[in-house]
Amino acid sequence: MDETHPRTLSSLPEHSAESPLSVHAMTVAYHRKPVLWDVDYDAPSGALIAIVGPNGAGKSTLIKACLGLVPRASGQVEFWGRPYTQVRSRIGYVPQRESVDWDFPVSALDVVCMGRYRKIGWCRPVGRSHRRAALACMERVGMAEYAHRQISQLSGGQQQRVFLARALAQEADLYFMDEPFAGVDAATETAIVDVLRELKALGKTAIVVHHDLQTVEEYFDELILLNMRVVAAGPVARVFTRENLQKTYGGRLTLLSEAAEAVARVGSQGG
Repeated sequence: MDETHPRTLSSLPEHSAESPLSVHAMTVAYHRKPVLWDVDYDAPSGALIAIVGPNGAGKSTLIKACLGLVPRASGQVEFWGRPYTQVRSRIGYVPQRESVDWDFPVSALDVVCMGRYRKIGWCRPVGRSHRRAALACMERVGMAEYAHRQISQLSGGQQQRVFLARALAQEADLYFMDEPFAGVDAATETAIVDVLRELKALGKTAIVVHHDLQTVEEYFDELILLNMRVVAAGPVARVFTRENLQKTYGGRLTLLSEAAEAVARVGSQGG
């Protein structure tokens, strides 16, 4: 731990032990080149939160650094005021589909059962009750009929739904999802949105790396605009503005023109 920081983030006025995620002064560097710089953020409970920014902004790195999957150069991360190692069973993670070896010889149900391992115990057989729970999660994402299909035989959208079901099987309180909507069909996108809304209704929190500016207002409550640093963060209605998007994306006019319609929609609904 950085000795210049207090032992717990909740002792700082800008952080709360009630927050499912607190990040303080976090910097991440690859080969001494900063990817994230001095990130501070507290996630509200029971919210759907989008992380939005240009390619190379550090969106996926932010998630991975919070989970300890990549090293932090400095800073602290806590979950409900505690380190990740003490609460990992309460946290689910859906990685980018491209980062997974889909040729591994397992069925879709086997993958979803992996989400139950912390409840089952490692190296213990998967009992009938846990298989039933996993199958129920597959039902929630419309994949129950593919339970015994080899994972490599599924389409990209179906694979993404299986990974979503695996996260649901964990019965976590906080979910990190890294671009779950990337490259999926309309049916899968609808299924993912339905699950996100179901999680919110249950009081869960989801932090989602997202790339489609036109659906930010429709899908999410909170927004983190990121470009190496947090440009702005807070409720979508306050943060999703033309000024903040310009600060985040700079002169990338194509992206800004896509965003213009979405921003206008937010403004008209707010009026």
